[in-house]
Amino acid sequence: MPVTDEMRQLDTLRIALAIALAGGIHAGVAAHHGTAVSYDGSKEITVTGKVTEFWWHNPHSALFLDGTNEKGERVNWSIEMASPGVLTRAGWTRRTFAPGDTVSVIVNPSRAGTPSGVCDNPCKATVNGKEVAWRAP
Repeated sequence: MPVTDEMRQLDTLRIALAIALAGGIHAGVAAHHGTAVSYDGSKEITVTGKVTEFWWHNPHSALFLDGTNEKGERVNWSIEMASPGVLTRAGWTRRTFAPGDTVSVIVNPSRAGTPSGVCDNPCKATVNGKEVAWRAP
């Protein structure tokens, strides 16, 4: 079967589509993994407080704690965590943190100075005096 101009155009279109899709996937992955922009990986702080919420959903779980700042004022911290799949493999469940639990967690703090941080690989926390931790391979 001879190769026609139409077949060449179709092959060119397929290649262009494959390149566009690969670029789009790469851009999405690069945009998704922006924790280095948001959080200071060179610093670690310990945040302690009472759990107000624990979100167990993709792409990242999140823990919210009511703690106090250096002035003694109440502050609600938001802590980004790994996905439920990663946390499940480490033995965590959607019930690892419950509202009212006293939690201390080591985080990389927000670069913006907001009461937020990321607890990521390894993630070390204490829940009502019991240590829980995970480390991705």
